[in-house]
Amino acid sequence: MSVPSIFSMRGYLASSIGVATAAALALPLALTTPALAAVPLGAAAPVDPAGSTQSLPLVPLGPAADRTPGVPGMSAAPRLPETRGLPPRKVKTFSLVGVVWDDVATRLLGRVQVRTRSTSTAAWSDWQDIETHNGEHAADPDTAERGSGRVRGSTAPLWVGESDGVEVRVQAEQGTRTTSPLPSGMRLELVDPGTQTSTTVSDGKNPGGAAVRAAARPKDDDKGDAELAPDMTMEMAESSGANVPLAPLGADEITALNKADSTADAIAASDGSLSAAARPYIGPRPRIVTRKGWGADESLREPGFVYTSTVKAAFVHHTASGNNYACKDAPSVLRSLYRYHVLSEGWRDIGYNFAVDKCGTVYEGRAGGVAKPVLGAHTMGFNTNSMGVAVIGTFTSTTPPAAAVKAVAGLTAWKLGLFGADPRAKTTLTSGGGNLYKKGTKVRMNVISGHRDGFATECPGRRLYNELPPTRTTSAKLQGR
Repeated sequence: MSVPSIFSMRGYLASSIGVATAAALALPLALTTPALAAVPLGAAAPVDPAGSTQSLPLVPLGPAADRTPGVPGMSAAPRLPETRGLPPRKVKTFSLVGVVWDDVATRLLGRVQVRTRSTSTAAWSDWQDIETHNGEHAADPDTAERGSGRVRGSTAPLWVGESDGVEVRVQAEQGTRTTSPLPSGMRLELVDPGTQTSTTVSDGKNPGGAAVRAAARPKDDDKGDAELAPDMTMEMAESSGANVPLAPLGADEITALNKADSTADAIAASDGSLSAAARPYIGPRPRIVTRKGWGADESLREPGFVYTSTVKAAFVHHTASGNNYACKDAPSVLRSLYRYHVLSEGWRDIGYNFAVDKCGTVYEGRAGGVAKPVLGAHTMGFNTNSMGVAVIGTFTSTTPPAAAVKAVAGLTAWKLGLFGADPRAKTTLTSGGGNLYKKGTKVRMNVISGHRDGFATECPGRRLYNELPPTRTTSAKLQGR
């Protein structure tokens, strides 16, 4: 509902039941200056170098405002939209916000807004909208990840930069006759990415943490802790090892290769399994920052890796987390997204296979090896035999940077080339279930598709989606087609 229409409703109520009752029904759409000043600045809370997640229950804001039966002219009147949230408060330092709720199958029909207070200026931001998201970035139905019992409904996350104050409001959508109820168990998630580039500390919230992983290790594991570098844990070594021989164990990045070297490297790494048809069309390998390079805490995710048979398609996404970040902050944004996906939304790992920042740097996403067909949780219904690459930002009305678009073309030229996929072609994927296609439906799609091609969503944003046709052409040229 728009702000003008809400004020119009307020005027109608005031004229019908008097000033006192109208005041009781008023929704907290704006706060006065004294209310803001009442929030103490105080000393900044200490920052956990490993990162942290604060989870705060949302509470009713103002009365629900059923009109009282028996009052003349009031018996058939509608109910005002339900509103939940939090008044302004000081909290531990955080940089990313989102809202989660109990049932992953329940949709949030309404508007979510937040404003935050900067630690550097002590100034409050304007109200910002958080994309309601509603499950389109998720594991497929009937998969172990989806059925873990930990997965929650969620909004998209929003990067706000280092902050120590927050206010949030969630207002239910109102139609002509009915108002949609808000989901139960709504909580505000405030994520601090931490300050370390590599971290080994878990906050213990995730059942797939360090203790479970240690117990799950095979007894004949030949990677003893004594053989690891001093700053590496077994979890970090496992993740890093998935990228050997592309990079040494513990490498912060996988170096770029030209087309000839990339092809030779792929042939050597495949042990003869790389098809003859694919070999001429492997694009140059881009530089890829590994999970260790951006500081992933490997103890947060579930143990092991999950693979599909091949990679037939690439789905392009935007993170919908906003564009208010510098490229130097991209690792922090990624650590925040990772924590939000795992600890707040309940996924086994970050959902995307790759991420790309506004400067064109490519980052390893879900663990398991950048050259392998790792099962992601990016396009509900079509995660099998596909990869997901997310450009960090929101591109509904903002044009994506040329460097980011170029990086998507380069990444897909290499990764799709390893599996013999032509970026200009179409392929057939089998739906695992979603809101566009029933489970088992065979669907023809572009090899490079947007998220919206597989799910009813705005992702990857209109402006980024419009860049996909030239991206397919560029990617194919890089493959030598």
